[in-house]
Amino acid sequence: MYRMISKSTDDTEKIGEQIANKLCGNEVIALFGGLGMGKTAFTRGLCRGLDVNDGVSSPTFALVNEYHGKYNIYHFDMYRVTTWDDLYSTGFFDYIDNGILVIEWSENIEGALPENAIRINISKGNNDDERIFEIEGVDIQ
Repeated sequence: MYRMISKSTDDTEKIGEQIANKLCGNEVIALFGGLGMGKTAFTRGLCRGLDVNDGVSSPTFALVNEYHGKYNIYHFDMYRVTTWDDLYSTGFFDYIDNGILVIEWSENIEGALPENAIRINISKGNNDDERIFEIEGVDIQ
């Protein structure tokens, strides 16, 4: 497990860019962390690192946003997903192996995540702007 500290939104985006450099195009990135932890900022950096020119925003109401750059990226918000029927209705399983999936609120679908998913837990640090990233499943050194 790798542990990284972000002291700002810019740092969080840079962590996303750093991980983007390690991807091959079919990963599932499961983001864990509460409201305001920087999941969308991380995704913005990841997308920038994969040459996405579109604006990246939270897919809260759309459930999934698609971005196209070096790879196809599918950005999911699973906040309102509480049952298997809800999960199936998002089309989640159809997207696996067809691009990079970035999943906010992965704690709500943990039982459906592939074993080889990259898991990133984001928690609050010592002050309001600091975030602690605990990263498993990708070598970022």
